[in-house]
Order: sequence, then structure tokens, then C-alpha cells
Amino acid sequence: MSKKTHSPLWTLLIIVTLTVAYLIVSIPFKVMEIIPGFTDIRPVSMLQPVYGIFFGVPGCIAFAVGNLITDIVSNSLRWSSIAGFTANFLGPFCFYLYWCRLSRAPFDLKNMRHIIKHIVVILIVAVIETVLITPAVALVYPDVDHMLFFMTVMINSTAFPILLGIPLIIILQEELGLKPKPFRKRKAEAEIHQ
Repeated sequence: MSKKTHSPLWTLLIIVTLTVAYLIVSIPFKVMEIIPGFTDIRPVSMLQPVYGIFFGVPGCIAFAVGNLITDIVSNSLRWSSIAGFTANFLGPFCFYLYWCRLSRAPFDLKNMRHIIKHIVVILIVAVIETVLITPAVALVYPDVDHMLFFMTVMINSTAFPILLGIPLIIILQEELGLKPKPFRKRKAEAEIHQ
């Protein structure tokens, strides 16, 4: 693998590019608020598994930073955004951890078994995010409808990654040849040893 892909500058370029892509998808939908200033319709959640699986830690950072910038530009920055930043890093990181580090099978969504595993990871991520963000909002903003907030986070974190994210991943992997983070590394290492 070339040193360029390992350099901090290259990593920064990946983070910036992914953050811009996040903002392009997220900002137009900030007008579709469920609880003004707190929750909205978030199709950008479909990118969460993509960022984690295909870009690893830089993707996780980009997803969290993109969420924070979206909060800032939409006047939704609150103390609970700290929990949101953490949850939006951990979400893609869980996909990266499971599919690229823990799973013995290479990542693909070609069969129903892998799709079901992927949906289970999506549900686990949704619970983690909801458990992190909802108490932070409830603690600092007791007037917010916590059940509606909880349900909105759960639905955003499951519906979009399943309904839009799975087809997007299949297109990225099957049509564009994008490889999960560790497998790109292994392929490059194999080329070095030849």
C-alpha cells in the first residue's frame, strides 16, 4: 500500500469528503422536524453502515462531525449534542467493529443470512444510540416529549439504514466494487508480498 493512503493528510481528506457528503444529504431534511430543535426526519442515517464498513474510523469521525455541523447550521446545537456526537461516532463504529473485525465471514449482502445479520446490527446500533441520546435530552430538557424523541431516534436509526442503506450498500459493493475497510488493506498487503 502506498504511504499516501496511510498519511494523516490522506485520512483528513477522506474525513472532509465524507463530512461534505453527509451534509449534502442531511441539511435539506432538517426542515422536516418532529420535535423542533431536537429531532427530524433523517435519511442520512442510511450512510451510517456505509461510513463504518467501507471507511472505518475516518468514516465514523466524519459521521459524528457531520451530525455536529448539521446541528450547528440548523440552530439545533444543544448540550445533548455531546451525546449525539458520541452516538453518531459509535453507530458507524459498531458496523465497522462487527463486519470488519469480529465477523468471520467477509462482508456482503448477497444472501438472506447476511442481510438478517446486518439488520440485527442495525437494531443494536439503534438501541445504543437511543439509550445514549434520550437520557441526555431528558436530563437537560425535561419539557421535551421523551417518548416521541425515543421513537423518532429508533425509527430514524432503523428505517433508513434498512430501507435505503441496504440497497445503497449493495450498489456500492456490487456495482462500484467498493470493499470493506480491512479487506482493502489485506488485498494491498497481498500485492506487496507478490
